[in-house]
Amino acid sequence: MAWTKYQLFLAGLMLITGSINTLSAKWADNFVAPGCGGSQEHSFQHPFLQAVGMFLGEFSCLAAFYLLRCRAARHPDTSTDPQQPFNPLLFLPPALCDMTGTSIMYVALNMTSASSFQMLRGAVIIFTGLFSVAFLGRRLALSQWLGILATIAGLVVVGLADLLSKHDSQHKLSEVITGDLLIIMAQIIVSIQMVLEEKFVYKHNVHPLRAVGTEGLFGFMILSLLLIPMYYIPAGSFSGNPRGTLEDALDAFCQVGRQPLIALALLGNISSIAFFNFAGISVTKELSATTRMVLDSLRTVVIWALSLALGWEAFHPLQILGFLILLAGTTLYNGLHRPLLARLSRGRPPAEEGERERLLGGSRTAINNAS
Repeated sequence: MAWTKYQLFLAGLMLITGSINTLSAKWADNFVAPGCGGSQEHSFQHPFLQAVGMFLGEFSCLAAFYLLRCRAARHPDTSTDPQQPFNPLLFLPPALCDMTGTSIMYVALNMTSASSFQMLRGAVIIFTGLFSVAFLGRRLALSQWLGILATIAGLVVVGLADLLSKHDSQHKLSEVITGDLLIIMAQIIVSIQMVLEEKFVYKHNVHPLRAVGTEGLFGFMILSLLLIPMYYIPAGSFSGNPRGTLEDALDAFCQVGRQPLIALALLGNISSIAFFNFAGISVTKELSATTRMVLDSLRTVVIWALSLALGWEAFHPLQILGFLILLAGTTLYNGLHRPLLARLSRGRPPAEEGERERLLGGSRTAINNAS
């Protein structure tokens, strides 16, 4: 069945905005500008402030939800599922997980390459599968266990590629290893978030845009308040600001004032996460969850290719092998191999399972989150 122009637009929007989300965050990290009080020029490394911007983008999804609801009220024939009343505080625990996981990943992005960052986020499959068995009572199929094993193998290969790659003064080997481990650790938190979201979404029939926006509201408010104590907490080698604290928002604003392109990168990060969530949810509705997963895998290729073209990282052949193994793991875990096998055997393709939105965090993340 041929795609309509609107479906092609949604697919392109998801691919482009998803790529911009990671690349704009990395682009901001590459800028060097003086801070407040005449301090020397230094890199823009403000991961927690960037996370606040990301949650602001998620919060804007609430506006999209209410626009759709107003449109549905004027046109009763349009499909908007009736919303059951629910307590917004139900989304506070997943929002705290989202806030923690996203902040850790922004810290890690300062230490490693954008392509490795995107590939290593595939580890979310491992922990989501294990947590769904432990807490949701699911039974994983053999292909899903094989997908988890393949993902583990792919992570090892990508990590090995990082160890063997050439490292510049900005990304030392110790920092790259630390960044890679932080990314994997963040996926444990993201997996908990996804399990919590699935339980709440299924039980209360909350529209995905409303859920994303509610979590964004909580994350934006809480993390914005946390910027105040972070201004005084010493962080040692993890700090990227002259004061050596966990976060220095004032220094960030001074750098933005002296280098306006940083503001452009931050704006790209904020706006892209909003459009990425909207496009991802729309792709699931208009096409399928399988298409959404394939587009998310293509996003990794786009980020990798642009990072190489911009000279942000050096090419290593092992990354190709690692990406292919991770792609195979994602394919097996999500059942994408079944239609392919059915077509090869000239049988009728089985109906795809899980075409509705299962895990809100599965393909948005926050920077991302998504794998």
